[in-house]
Amino acid sequence: MKKLSVIVPCYNEEESIPYFYAEVTQIADKMMELEFEYLFINDGSKDKTLEVLRSLAKKDSHVRYLSFSRNFGKEAAMYAGLKECKGDYVAIMDADLQDPPSLLPKMYEAIKDGYDCAGTRRVTRKGEPKIRSFFAHAFYKIMNKISKTELVDGARDYRMMTRQMVDAILSMSEYNRFSKGIFGWVGFETKWFSYENQKRVAGKTKWSFWKLFKYSIEGIIDFSTAPLAITFLVGILFCLFAIVFIIVRTLLFGDATSGWPSLVCIIFFVSGIQLCCTGIMGQYLSRTYLETKKRPIYIVKETDEKTKRYQR
Repeated sequence: MKKLSVIVPCYNEEESIPYFYAEVTQIADKMMELEFEYLFINDGSKDKTLEVLRSLAKKDSHVRYLSFSRNFGKEAAMYAGLKECKGDYVAIMDADLQDPPSLLPKMYEAIKDGYDCAGTRRVTRKGEPKIRSFFAHAFYKIMNKISKTELVDGARDYRMMTRQMVDAILSMSEYNRFSKGIFGWVGFETKWFSYENQKRVAGKTKWSFWKLFKYSIEGIIDFSTAPLAITFLVGILFCLFAIVFIIVRTLLFGDATSGWPSLVCIIFFVSGIQLCCTGIMGQYLSRTYLETKKRPIYIVKETDEKTKRYQR
């Protein structure tokens, strides 16, 4: 019998996990040709998430969990799940039921039909602030223009993959991870399933606007060098502008040095552009620095098998 591993990153999800487990096991009972493995990743939760997972693991032998020594982020949790799962097929889901488990049978049918991946995307962002939706759409448009990796607007981390695709993703063991870009970069044939935005079954979202903004910057820097090219072009344009400005001012007024207030404003403006460009280069340099340090992506403190400490 083939095995499906369901990877569930968790951060302060003690209220959501029982609802998630109840619903996904109902779907598993209908998919009789597959053996299910539930792999929960406790990403340094501050609530009773770990206690809930311990209880589930004792009750159901199909439930496994990893508990991090601290919060390493969802990207690290997904990577840990992909690395530790044992299934022939692998699905990634959120514990808050914003990823509807009812799609799992359809996703598995797509895999059986020859697709390497069955991905999901939201067609609406109902219930989400308009400003947040605007920037989300803008991010996907920008990424698809400046990157060679195609990102589907509204794509979720919720997807089912073959073992071959999972192994390809694991071969990219970079420290700075942007999974949506990695999923696209490795290629493979994907069938997309659309659904409307779902509300959380319990708890509160962990993704503030600021966290999403930083995550989008990670994606741009990890999968495009366009910002570096832009800084180069901006430097050339400002040099040309300065030369033309001095020549025109001298020809029209005969004095290229008068008007010091406007000159001061120009200096401040150009200095701001220079600092911005330097900051962009600094972002790329900082990520190179973190990659060269070879720090582990995550550290596990406890598993369902036994309490232990090790690094991956």
